[in-house]
Amino acid sequence: HRDRIIELSLEVCMSQKRQHKSYSAEFKQEAVDNALVLGQVKTDEKSNEITAIPQLLKLLALKGCLVTMDAMGCQKPIARQIIDQGGDYVLAVKGNQRGLYEQVLTAFETAENAAFKGYTVDTLKTQDQGHGRTEVRRYCVLATEGLLAAPNWAGLNMIGVVEAERTEHGKTSTEMRYYIGSISPRAAEFARAVRGHWGIENSLHWVLDVAFREDSCRVRKGYGAENLAVLRHMALNAAKQEKTAKLGVKNKRLRAGWDEPYLAKILVGI
Repeated sequence: HRDRIIELSLEVCMSQKRQHKSYSAEFKQEAVDNALVLGQVKTDEKSNEITAIPQLLKLLALKGCLVTMDAMGCQKPIARQIIDQGGDYVLAVKGNQRGLYEQVLTAFETAENAAFKGYTVDTLKTQDQGHGRTEVRRYCVLATEGLLAAPNWAGLNMIGVVEAERTEHGKTSTEMRYYIGSISPRAAEFARAVRGHWGIENSLHWVLDVAFREDSCRVRKGYGAENLAVLRHMALNAAKQEKTAKLGVKNKRLRAGWDEPYLAKILVGI
């Protein structure tokens, strides 16, 4: 399996006149806590967000990596670029790819109606409990035989669905998410990719907000918002690289503020 997961996500930096939208790549190894921001590319004023993704992919060495993206990155040229650079992909599928989305839904419905007889299928169920809630996830993957769109997507080897059931305070909600991927049609590998995507996005963005108050930033003038985002990412990476103190990122920042030797230790890692 792929040892590294790279997640591409959209980050919005506000400017004085308009929104600057920039993509950041986040790197994950086995533990979500090791997530690092690898790079950031700002879109051109007259272009849309998708144009930034190929630029950012070119900056990354993808050989041996698995790239995960939300539905905005589910584009044929992007899948081709990832494969050409030696990587694999798992991409979320939604209504922005209507034909593909409908084919994926139909494939799962047809397979389920046939009790999956004659299909290459693999499933996995996980359950997590904590903080008063229970989350059950059911993963199902199918090989892409018979999927009409398959030849048009470089390396496409599987389609997957995740049924996420969450119970909290006696109330249960269910969400279905669909994906395509170039990885082998094995549920465990698919689950690792999806959980890695969610884990990086949730943990890293949560830390940036809680430890760095990113969502409270009101800088608007010029490139101030973009520059501060870069500095926050550098500071976050440096704090995560420092392993001697058993502290969270927020407390590492606090200690670095009044302990100059510790601050120097963090800066050495940049």
